[in-house]
Amino acid sequence: MEFFTIGVYNSTEKEFFEKLTQNNIDTFCDIRQRRGVRGSKYSFVNSNRLQQRLNDLEIKYGYVPDLAPTTEIRELQKEIDAEKGELKRERQELGRLFVIEYKNRILKNFDFEKFVDNLDQIGASRIALFCVEEHPEACHRSIVTEKLMKNFNYKITHL
Repeated sequence: MEFFTIGVYNSTEKEFFEKLTQNNIDTFCDIRQRRGVRGSKYSFVNSNRLQQRLNDLEIKYGYVPDLAPTTEIRELQKEIDAEKGELKRERQELGRLFVIEYKNRILKNFDFEKFVDNLDQIGASRIALFCVEEHPEACHRSIVTEKLMKNFNYKITHL
């Protein structure tokens, strides 16, 4: 198995889906807490539309809510962003407190072995982990892939 990460900010619909197809992604894991984006610019990643398009491209879709940060953890990052005067869409990195809390409250309790076994059972080989931020360092998906690399030695590519 090989893992990829993808965000949507600063991508067009065409660019977003081309990244998936050009990299032969066969399984798409949505790790957002809320599976919708406000406004029309990124409406193509709202859950129903996204799932339909992935189905058309023959890419399996899975929602993994146990990897999503809680509202409380997300609020910590919002406070950090506000202190920096930075918009979520412009964020370059996660705050230290967010990372600590995400690791302690989410990753510590997540069963990665079961996750990998489930992916193996459905024949997944090229898996994309998805959240909205453009830069992986500004998103919890980078923390997830760090764990996959450390514990399982998977190759990670950020699209």
